[in-house]
Amino acid sequence: MKFIHTADWHLGKIVHGVHMTEDQRFILDEFITIIKEEKPDAVIIAGDLYDKSISPTEAIELLNEVLHQIVIECNTPILAIAGNHDSAERIEFGSRFMEKEGLHLVGKFQNPFKRVVLSDEDGDVHFYLIPYAEPSIVRYILQNEDIHSHDDAMKAIINKIRDEMLDTTVRNVFIGHAFVTNNGEPSDEETEGERTLSIGGAEYVSHQNFKHFNYTALGHLHRAHYVGNQSIRYSGSPLKYSLSEENHKKGCLIVELNGSGEVSVVKRDFHPVRDLRSIEGTIEEIRKHPVNNDYVFVKLTDEHMIVQPMEQIRTVYPNAMHVSRKRSNQQMDLTNQLNFVEKRSKNQLELFQSFYKEMKNEELKDEDEQLMKDLLHDIFEKEESL
Repeated sequence: MKFIHTADWHLGKIVHGVHMTEDQRFILDEFITIIKEEKPDAVIIAGDLYDKSISPTEAIELLNEVLHQIVIECNTPILAIAGNHDSAERIEFGSRFMEKEGLHLVGKFQNPFKRVVLSDEDGDVHFYLIPYAEPSIVRYILQNEDIHSHDDAMKAIINKIRDEMLDTTVRNVFIGHAFVTNNGEPSDEETEGERTLSIGGAEYVSHQNFKHFNYTALGHLHRAHYVGNQSIRYSGSPLKYSLSEENHKKGCLIVELNGSGEVSVVKRDFHPVRDLRSIEGTIEEIRKHPVNNDYVFVKLTDEHMIVQPMEQIRTVYPNAMHVSRKRSNQQMDLTNQLNFVEKRSKNQLELFQSFYKEMKNEELKDEDEQLMKDLLHDIFEKEESL
């Protein structure tokens, strides 16, 4: 059986004030072309279809168009789940009557779990669709008081799935959205484009949990890579959504399962209409570059103050996103500065979360938490740049 693994579309994404919808439309058109060429038995979307829980109209329209093309025009089933950026309820809306057309969307974490069975000449393949859910939600739904972390939640979910695996000859595929690392150890894999799932390391999930599946299709981390072994994979996002993803090569994964459950994976690269990258030099050096439409982050090396640097840069790079000056040796370099800002933002966010709970006697909602996180990050970033 052949299927395509993709994730983290983040439709409606805004990067440094730039709406990425047209770039997303361009890359998804290429994705449709790949589907027509590969003729897979299914397409997997492992979470974060949208960037925000309440998405702009153009993002919703784009998703509708793409899903219609894949399911109806390409006659290819879609197996999709909600990620931590999605609204579970909105993703779930209308999913029951769309299943007969081959569109399987799971937004809310539920018990029993959603299982989709597809068949080929070698028999059945069972796909388990497990959307993102906070450990507290999994604890409540499964009535398991031992669940306190994301790893605890995943263990409980998979133990329950294993109880249902009565036929050992069936091939099994897990579709999930989580921060999976080698043995659940801390990792620096997360990029700026991904929202932290929890504070203090409780977000990490061990790759050992997935050893009973022939393939594990994951979403959340934006770089395409495998964890632990070749059958546990992130497809990565289809576009670069932050400078920390500058060196990523984006694409989708073509996965084939043979009759004995062995996996082969081939990556098909995407070719965006604009790259996202950094450049460095003096303003005079940059002004001599050929005109280029890429999204660029510019670091100026001039020792003197530049008047209206962005206006000058945009005569060469009209889609320039950000300009900064290279720090002297006595100052923090940009990387350390951003890390400092991020750490300080998280500390303040924890204080605000505690204050909110004390005042309202309820947890801060995901969308409000992200709004406050973004606000704090912007405040401290501007403060450090002064």
